[in-house]
Amino acid sequence: MEMEAPVSNAELKARLKQGERKNTWKQIKKNYDLYIYLIPIVIYFIIFDFIPMGGLVVAFKNYNIFSGIFDSPWVGLKNFELMLSLPAFWLWVRNTIMLNVLNLIFGFPAPIILALLLNEIRIKWFKRVSQSLLYLPHFLSWVILGGMIYQVLSPKYGIVNEILRKLGMQEIYFMMSEQWWVAVFIGSGIWQGAGWGTILYLAALTAIDPSLYEAAKIDGAGRWKQMKHITLPGIMPTVAVLLIFAIGGMVSMGFEHPYALLNPLVNSVGTVIAVGVYELGIVQGSFAVTTAIGMVQSIISMLLILGANFIVRRLGHEGLW
Repeated sequence: MEMEAPVSNAELKARLKQGERKNTWKQIKKNYDLYIYLIPIVIYFIIFDFIPMGGLVVAFKNYNIFSGIFDSPWVGLKNFELMLSLPAFWLWVRNTIMLNVLNLIFGFPAPIILALLLNEIRIKWFKRVSQSLLYLPHFLSWVILGGMIYQVLSPKYGIVNEILRKLGMQEIYFMMSEQWWVAVFIGSGIWQGAGWGTILYLAALTAIDPSLYEAAKIDGAGRWKQMKHITLPGIMPTVAVLLIFAIGGMVSMGFEHPYALLNPLVNSVGTVIAVGVYELGIVQGSFAVTTAIGMVQSIISMLLILGANFIVRRLGHEGLW
């Protein structure tokens, strides 16, 4: 009886890869209808995310709007040097990181706490009404919300200062004080986004096996212990993923929120990178330098996501991959 020749490691790996490829194609053929549904999403990302990445070449050119991207002369890393030499650039970076850190400390836990509180409500109609009211600010633009905030906090006509005067206290110029402006910015962000953020956590709560709560009740666990030992561990994978995204966005911030609340008296704490890019790129026409800023932001965000994902996985939780 002839013995089969031993298979080398390289050949074994090749066979395994071939088997995996066959398996993958079998799965695609079996679920072809699901992949058809992916086609519009893929087309969307190609058109609006991948094709525009070709515009990053502007960061390495002395871009002229009349010459176009391809005919503008190459300047190498000159735009990045100009970016670092901008007098206000490091102020923008400081403000962006400061506001993001404060939002991570105070804003990130807000939807988690809110979801846990909503989960404890047993009156169904009250729970539905509460959720609807909490979601409402998310559907309003920051132009509307910013106007509302300025009216409510107005030193002369605002309801907050009116109450302070009735209590015999001095009015506070919330939107003119740097410290109060930062507090209003963080608070308004929580007000606008916390309700909407609860959706993911409430969805994660529905995936927890109800039998765990029943077993905990039999063992004599109260509501607090059930929340501590069942609810919180049950939503931890969702918390970990959203935390990774939050850390990845530490060097970027939306334009609408700070711009809607900004005024000349608080420029030193309110002008973030997005606002600076708008003023430098759209108002002054320095497209090449602002493209360089955006490119650096994207690279740093990617590194932060990779680092946060690595740390989360080392701590024993599931990351993005």
